[in-house]
Amino acid sequence: MLRLGWSKVGDSASKLGLALVLGLHLLGSPSAEAKTESPAESVGIVALAGLPPEARETRRLIGTGGPFPYEKDGTVFRNRERLLPAEARGFYREYTVKTPGLKHRGARRIVCGGREPSRPVSCYYTADHYASFRRIVE
Repeated sequence: MLRLGWSKVGDSASKLGLALVLGLHLLGSPSAEAKTESPAESVGIVALAGLPPEARETRRLIGTGGPFPYEKDGTVFRNRERLLPAEARGFYREYTVKTPGLKHRGARRIVCGGREPSRPVSCYYTADHYASFRRIVE
């Protein structure tokens, strides 16, 4: 049983406020419910034609098996952020999308999943280094 020290709370309004806060905490807040959304439901969609030209070129290279401009292209993406649908390790691979004006890899990536890297079953674009994804539809 939860015991509250009502003597420390000054007036009826404060008691009511505390009771409401505790009740909401015990019931769960709306933001907690939002976190139950599955990764597949939280990922947006983007048309391949709506992506920057560099992303379209990266997607073309994925389909032909390369060659890729960066050493890390084609390496396993572990989905640590858990924003993409859960799959076995090795299912997803990441590829750099060049950013004009940068001399390093930048933040833009395409992550594709499937058994055959050059024939992915799904691909996702991120412009913010895995903070968010949009599923690419062709």
